[in-house]
Amino acid sequence: MLSSLRTVGARAAWPSIRTLTALQQERGFKCSVLGAAGGIGQPLSLLLKLNPRVTELSCVDIVPLTPGVAVDLSHISTGAKCTGFQGVGGEDLKDPLTGCDVVVIPAGVPRKPGMTRDDLFKINAGIVQTLVEGCANYCPDACILVISNPVNSTVPIAAEVLKKKGKYNPRKLFGVTTLDVCRAKTFVAAAKGFDPEKTSVPVIGGHAGTTIVPLLSQSNPPATFTDEERDALTHRIMFGGDEVVKAKDGGGSATLSMAYAGAEFADRVMAGLAGEAGVKECAFVETDKIPGCKFFSLPVTLGTQGVETIHDYGTVTAHEEKLIADMLPDLQAQAQKGFAFANLE
Repeated sequence: MLSSLRTVGARAAWPSIRTLTALQQERGFKCSVLGAAGGIGQPLSLLLKLNPRVTELSCVDIVPLTPGVAVDLSHISTGAKCTGFQGVGGEDLKDPLTGCDVVVIPAGVPRKPGMTRDDLFKINAGIVQTLVEGCANYCPDACILVISNPVNSTVPIAAEVLKKKGKYNPRKLFGVTTLDVCRAKTFVAAAKGFDPEKTSVPVIGGHAGTTIVPLLSQSNPPATFTDEERDALTHRIMFGGDEVVKAKDGGGSATLSMAYAGAEFADRVMAGLAGEAGVKECAFVETDKIPGCKFFSLPVTLGTQGVETIHDYGTVTAHEEKLIADMLPDLQAQAQKGFAFANLE
């Protein structure tokens, strides 16, 4: 059962350990999940434990359950060593973060019905600030993957924290927008009868509501859409998180799909670090390609030092160009909110 789980469905593109090159087998990675006992953190940690690139996995959360999560994971017959730590910050993070290559941060409160990502800011901003301070202190060369919402604000907070510590490397700080891409591929494939695992749709901009801009005109395999189809798909991709919150009827937000997306992006980051060629993903990164926006989700090529190349979003339709123009003020304001929080004295 587990062997089939590792090769189909959830992560069909993950290589089995037998297909990794000798160099990749030698270059395993230590990963840490900060917020590992939560609704996203537990399935995310499970998926990383199943990933043959991961040789060591540290699980951190503030709840007493956390060491047990790691023990539970350690009984899975894969090569990654698992350790669990209950901690809130400071020196609690020293052991789990020291030597990390990749840190994934899903920590924070989940979204509830009626809440926007911006509503989460007051709580999650401080959590991200504390955890990124730990990264600066104990694993300054790690790739930091921020899932904690609102990503449009928490990633700028992370950048400012790292700058104050003298440890900022823009090539190694990412906002994870992969769930938007997953939704776009899934919804387009369903609408057009494509295989979702062989469908690609770039999604650019940010990671909240209308700041999420799917470029349906660049879908591959190529597809045509009526205006009604285009608008319905665009809206569903933009507000897919709301769809999950409503469906769970007060019981939570997108946890399983976000865990999948976080593990997917972490795998691609590790593939780049391992020297695999042609690793290209969309991510929320620092860039000067969009006037007025310091951070923007664009296709990036990943390499041994993190971001190797940030690509332009290419040719878009007039409709997509308007979506981008209309959302820029919101994206800029959300980033500024993060900068302001991080720079409060």
